[in-house]
Amino acid sequence: MSVRQKKLELIEAMNRARAMEPSSFVPNKLLDTLIEKMNLKNDAELCRVLEVQPPIISKIRHRKLAVGATILLRMHEKSDISIRELKDLSSASMH
Repeated sequence: MSVRQKKLELIEAMNRARAMEPSSFVPNKLLDTLIEKMNLKNDAELCRVLEVQPPIISKIRHRKLAVGATILLRMHEKSDISIRELKDLSSASMH
């Protein structure tokens, strides 16, 4: 499989994931709240604390990647914010 084919498959997978996520998904409030409650300066520090690569947080912030169970659990473990509250922070109904 060529690099171009792999890239196209990745884009298609991202588009499918985006289509599956609820339209009310609003990641900025979730990420900003984590940064604030954990006394971090920016997304880069959040990446270090959560032990994820920067593109993961960037894709979440830009709504190209949904918050999966693994990262949600890690957010909970590192911040002591309940899973329910984390999920509520990422939904538009809280705004």
